[in-house]
Amino acid sequence: MSNARRKISFQLNGATVSATVENHHNVVELLEQFGLRGARESCGQGLCGCCTILIDDVAVSGCLQLAAMVDGKNVCTIEGMQKNGELDPIQQAFIESGAFQCGFCTPGFVLMTQQLLDRYPDPDDDQIRSYLSGNLCRCGAYPEILKAVRLAAEKRKSAATA
Repeated sequence: MSNARRKISFQLNGATVSATVENHHNVVELLEQFGLRGARESCGQGLCGCCTILIDDVAVSGCLQLAAMVDGKNVCTIEGMQKNGELDPIQQAFIESGAFQCGFCTPGFVLMTQQLLDRYPDPDDDQIRSYLSGNLCRCGAYPEILKAVRLAAEKRKSAATA
């Protein structure tokens, strides 16, 4: 019988870490071992975006990604976005725009916005809607989320020229 556990090492929010994981565990379960709860399993089917994380700068559903698959990879969670105690401009834009109510979906939206703005620094509303279409907000804060993404793009442009 094969061993159902394996040791993995990876970058987690900029730090090299190791963990022993069960072969059937997903990344959300792995992150909980490190006390990170920003990526939340909600639908368990990769349909809602609440468990969004970045693996090698690509947004993925942490509920569908097996933990063992992050071995040797770079994983970024919502907790890793702030630098030196300062919120990322995207996080700040979501706060300033009131782009959340309960906050359950917000980490996924923020990480998807990061990937969107990395690829399209000045997106129009159709690009934003299309890109974020895999993330669901059960509170219906979509107008504020659109505003937050636009503000985050402006903040990034301002920071780049400063």
